[in-house]
Amino acid sequence: MKQLSVFLENRVGRLEEVLDVLAQEEINILSLSMADTSEYGMLRLLVSTPEKGRAALKERGFSATLTEVLAVKMAHKVGELRRVLKLLYEAGINVEYMYALHTKTDEAAMAIKPSDLGTAVTVLQKAGVTFYEADGE
Repeated sequence: MKQLSVFLENRVGRLEEVLDVLAQEEINILSLSMADTSEYGMLRLLVSTPEKGRAALKERGFSATLTEVLAVKMAHKVGELRRVLKLLYEAGINVEYMYALHTKTDEAAMAIKPSDLGTAVTVLQKAGVTFYEADGE
């Protein structure tokens, strides 16, 4: 999936400005994560139309990029996240960051940014792990 990443100054109202742009463009937010320091923040979003979102934000002066991430489906059970991450660890793949995804099902889901996307997909698929596609399926 393509993730929309937005670099933000850490000041009152800046996040609202991003959300306003997305709302004006009728772009639905599927999931998001925000990390911050005292001076800036990194907003990571999975949205309904990432290319349109990036273009709209850039037009309004935001620093916005697209990054490929894996939207991994997992069973809701003890140790499942550990099992998935162990597969990556054993293949020598670093997890640069991850965050939980909301789903309409009873299963768990994580957005994972691996250091080697192609190998991560191969390793996880061989182990029977499945992914959400860009259309939410």
